[in-house]
Amino acid sequence: MAWFSKKPRISTRQEPTAEEQPSRMQGLWAKCESCDEIIYRQELEKNWMVCPHCDHHHPWTARSRLMGLLDPDSFEEFDKELEPQDPLGFADSKKYKDRLKSTRKNLGEPDAFISGVGRIEGHQVSVGCFVFEFMGGSMGSVVGEKVARVFERAHELKCPALVFSASGGARMQEGIFSLMQMAKTSAAIARFRTGNKPYVSVLLHPTTGGVAASFAWLGDIILAEPKALIGFAGPRVIEQTIRQKLPEGFQRSEFLLDHGMIDSIVPRKELRAKLGQILGLLG
Repeated sequence: MAWFSKKPRISTRQEPTAEEQPSRMQGLWAKCESCDEIIYRQELEKNWMVCPHCDHHHPWTARSRLMGLLDPDSFEEFDKELEPQDPLGFADSKKYKDRLKSTRKNLGEPDAFISGVGRIEGHQVSVGCFVFEFMGGSMGSVVGEKVARVFERAHELKCPALVFSASGGARMQEGIFSLMQMAKTSAAIARFRTGNKPYVSVLLHPTTGGVAASFAWLGDIILAEPKALIGFAGPRVIEQTIRQKLPEGFQRSEFLLDHGMIDSIVPRKELRAKLGQILGLLG
């Protein structure tokens, strides 16, 4: 059959309109949540995710935080093989095991906590940091185990412990297994303290629920980032319970500092120097 006698193939696929086509500028800019200024994303990342116009502290990923605060090439990660299971066969709108699988795939992290050993200005430290993007940084049995190991490792190495907390609290999909981690991590701190080394707790936005009610508040030195929401129950829950309007800025780090609940508020870009000073004096 000659080529000219064949029926032309007509594609049924429609070309995307100008509005539907992805912008070449997408992802290059970010809008500050506080002052609404448009910021070049690369500039924001170089500034440790702090707005150069109003100093608002945007979310910062756990690995970027560890890379920025620890001495270069000093971090050695442990416990990466630990992954949460589904002991209760929990399901809501989605099965818990499916939720874990999809979250691991999207983030490339096994759970909501990264732990290891590193150095800050030459001082060795056993360190852990929450991955808030992983199910709101919720604490399940594996997160609790990894937090406990931060203190156990610090005890073995005779070095200070450092934990960056950012969590919505206990992971409801694991029920009592999650709540047990509050006692487990607190007991690990008690054992660690027999070695007379300091535990520095850094509270990020937000630090709430079972994490705030256990190891996050038990630091020898408790630091916080500016305007971080820190507390057990959220402000709305408290207002509904006591049927009263809460004070302005209630549960923010500035309010807690004024009421003696934390030791200091440290801007992100000053945190490495502050931690180095604390470790040099107490470590």
